[in-house]
Amino acid sequence: MGPVVVLFHSAYGHTQRMAQAVEQGARELVETQLIAIDANGEITPEDWQTLGAAAAIIMGTPTYMNMVSWQFKKWADASSKAWMAQAWKDKIFAGFTSSASMTGGKEATLNYLVALAMQHGGIWAGLGLLPSNGSGAQRNDVNYLGSSLGAMATTPSDASVAQMLAGDLESARLFGTRVAQVALRWSR
Repeated sequence: MGPVVVLFHSAYGHTQRMAQAVEQGARELVETQLIAIDANGEITPEDWQTLGAAAAIIMGTPTYMNMVSWQFKKWADASSKAWMAQAWKDKIFAGFTSSASMTGGKEATLNYLVALAMQHGGIWAGLGLLPSNGSGAQRNDVNYLGSSLGAMATTPSDASVAQMLAGDLESARLFGTRVAQVALRWSR
C-alpha cells in the first residue's frame, strides 16, 4: 500500500499545525508523508509522483472568503493532468480546514474538497466523529464544531499557532487515524 499523503497549504501556520496532527494520527497505522503547497501554489515533480503512488490523499487548506486559498486552488487546477489520465480514480480522499471564525465558510471549503475528490473518481472519508453538542459540551472538546465532512479548526485571527485548541488538534489527529483505517480496509 502506498503512503497516506497529507497535502496542505498554510499561510499563517494554523493549517500546517492541523496537517501535522492529521499526519500524526495516520502515522500510528501506516506510512505517511506531508506535502506543503508553497506560497506560489506549487509542489515539486517528486511530490506529484508521491501523490500518484498514495493510498490516500488528505487535503488541507485555510478557509478564506468561503473558499480554499488561491494557492490551494492553483494546485487543484494543476491536478487536472491527473484527472485527464484518471490517475487517482478509486483513491481515498479526505479533507480539513481552518479559519478564524466559528463558521466562516468552512463547510463550503470542505464541500469544494469533496467535489474535487469526486471529479478525480475518488472515495471520500469523512470525519467519523460524533459532534460534542450536548449541554455539557466545552469549546475544547473533540469535534465541538460538529463537522462530518472533515476536520475543522477555529483559531482567532490574532492567535498564534501555539494557541490552537487541543480539542481541534485532537479532532485532526483522530481524523488522520480514521483515514488511515479506511485506506487499510480499501487496500485489501
